[in-house]
Amino acid sequence: MKKIFGITIGGLHQKILALVLLNLLIVIAIFGVLSYYQAYTLSDVVSKAKAEQQESIVQISEDTMNRTLESSMVKINALQAYVADEMFESVKNDVITLRTLAEGLFARMDKITPGRVSLPDPAKDGELTAQVLYSEGVDYKESVYLPVASYMADAMKAMYTSAEYSTNVYIGFEDGTIMLVDKKSSDKFDENGDLITFPVCERPWYRGAADSGLLHFTGVITDTYTGSVCVTCSAPVYADRKLIGVVGIDIFLDDMAAYVEQSASEGGFIVIINDKGHVIFAPENNGIFTVEISETADDIRNSSNSELAAFAADALTAATGLRSVRIGEKDYYMCATPLGVINWTAVMVVDRELTEKPTKAMLAEYDKINEEATAAFRAGSASATQAVLIIILCVLVISVCGVLFFAGRIVDPIESMTADIQEGGRTGKLFEMLDKYRTGDEIEVLAKAFDDLSKKTKQYIIDITEITKEKERIGTELMLARRIQADMLPNIYPAFPDRPEFDIYATMTPAKEVGGDFYDFFLIDENHLGMVIADVSGKGIPAALFMMMSKILINNYAMQGGSPAKVLEQTNATVCKKNDEEMFVTVWFGVLEISTGKITAANAGHEFPVIRKANGDFELFKDKHGFVIGGMSGIKYKEYEMQLEKGGMLFLYTDGLPEATNSEEVLFGTERMLEVMNANKDIGPRQFLPKIQETVDAFVGDADKFDDLTMLAITLSDK
Repeated sequence: MKKIFGITIGGLHQKILALVLLNLLIVIAIFGVLSYYQAYTLSDVVSKAKAEQQESIVQISEDTMNRTLESSMVKINALQAYVADEMFESVKNDVITLRTLAEGLFARMDKITPGRVSLPDPAKDGELTAQVLYSEGVDYKESVYLPVASYMADAMKAMYTSAEYSTNVYIGFEDGTIMLVDKKSSDKFDENGDLITFPVCERPWYRGAADSGLLHFTGVITDTYTGSVCVTCSAPVYADRKLIGVVGIDIFLDDMAAYVEQSASEGGFIVIINDKGHVIFAPENNGIFTVEISETADDIRNSSNSELAAFAADALTAATGLRSVRIGEKDYYMCATPLGVINWTAVMVVDRELTEKPTKAMLAEYDKINEEATAAFRAGSASATQAVLIIILCVLVISVCGVLFFAGRIVDPIESMTADIQEGGRTGKLFEMLDKYRTGDEIEVLAKAFDDLSKKTKQYIIDITEITKEKERIGTELMLARRIQADMLPNIYPAFPDRPEFDIYATMTPAKEVGGDFYDFFLIDENHLGMVIADVSGKGIPAALFMMMSKILINNYAMQGGSPAKVLEQTNATVCKKNDEEMFVTVWFGVLEISTGKITAANAGHEFPVIRKANGDFELFKDKHGFVIGGMSGIKYKEYEMQLEKGGMLFLYTDGLPEATNSEEVLFGTERMLEVMNANKDIGPRQFLPKIQETVDAFVGDADKFDDLTMLAITLSDK
């Protein structure tokens, strides 16, 4: 490259000058062509531009409005459904608590001193009291349940007082009696002052829970005494596996009805549809939906309007997002969110015509502005053209002079910087910030960046070397920790080669380098075998350390001859003394009497064991769970017994088995687990557990494994 008059030919000097001149010439040429063309085609261009802009405004406005409306409606609808769902979920949890309390009392009713119960007293109207009612022909004084239920009165009153949504709290019994807690004593009497009998076992809430054996939500029913619409959540109560009664809580829906009525605004409102497709709440005079709560009401999913029927069918199964539904001569936007607890759904409805008003107003305003702008443009176009031509000529002269002056100040530092970088590439010398690069502009910034990059590159190489060393050290320690953890668990099989009367096998597959699951088995004496399976909260090194401590404690207390319940109580007491990290562990501990196959066990919040009788199928043994170890001090645990027949098998596992998840977020599940077990029920433990593991691995595939998977199986020899 050569320099002529200070300009480097073929270098940046020449290119900058050429670029500026070329740009100026292009601008002048374009301006001239556009000015000439504008004089003849302005009217047509303005007309077409107006039409296109109006079309664009309509499209963009509609798209924006639809997106905004969809986001707002769906969020509002979801929030409203969540609030309603929270109400039913809260009542459901109260009913479950009440059932647990009742079953605990009646499980030991023969040890409880009978309490006192009383009939409603009109003088106590407005006062929260526990009252007794009964069915026609029933003598409540002969009830064996009411004296025991009297001990629930304080808890039911507390639940009534603290509950945000429930109104009546009660427990009815198979003998036709009922104890309820409310403030409406006078409602229980007729106009003659006689106590009204109450058909306990015939009410929907009682029959639904008693017949299904499960937690039950009624449809919308009418309260016996107030006549208000309500929904009742109820659950059966069993004692010695016998149905003795049903607990229930009423949820009056007057507030929900009022809320739905108040939701009506100009063109928009909320509708509640129950699981039978009946519209049970909607604002009056909404023009679309009619409220019907009887069992003979029309199912909206069978509507003659196919769009509305399809929307209703989808709305009762999942959130729909925003949809357009035509009803009669009008279009409506609708979105729905199900209420998961009670299988209802909340629907938000907005008149589509309302969403088009902003677009129409915008178009009218645009036409006005466009007309004014066109007139102003035409008026100033001629004078502006002359002024621009003069300015362009001045800019051309000034630009050429400026390029010649400033090009040198820009190019010289860059050329020097390029030479320094090239030298560093050849010799490895770091780039350094020099005074000639301190130009106060982007060149100085670039030079500082190169200088900083050079220093950081050197430091980066040093840091990477240190990080690599540290990573290798941590990996080695984790590998050693995993080996230590595996060595702590029984891992030599056959575990008891001199004891042919039983065969036991166990595996533990951690989700990380080390895990929180563990198993153990050990002979307490010649005729008793201790078996443990447990799952520590959390993963990694903390869980592994907590696991080791828990395993040692359980083994030590068991070898001292304690019962399963006593062993868990002692372990829990020791763990809770120093558990600042608030970790916990679920444990199943059982003792097998080898000669008879009788198993005495206790469960601290662990999964249900699975047992197979000789020549039978695997079934869950749904034992009663105690609280987890480490969760709370002073916990007492209950023992139970189960029989392991000769030729049968006991299978224990952690939640990593049923909760194994594939790439589609589908759980392996208890049902699939039992199917796999029953398909391989004729093989021994050492072949059985690998089959289960192989099936789970195939199900999970390439999905990440988030939980440890531990299994233990034992069989009694039938020979």
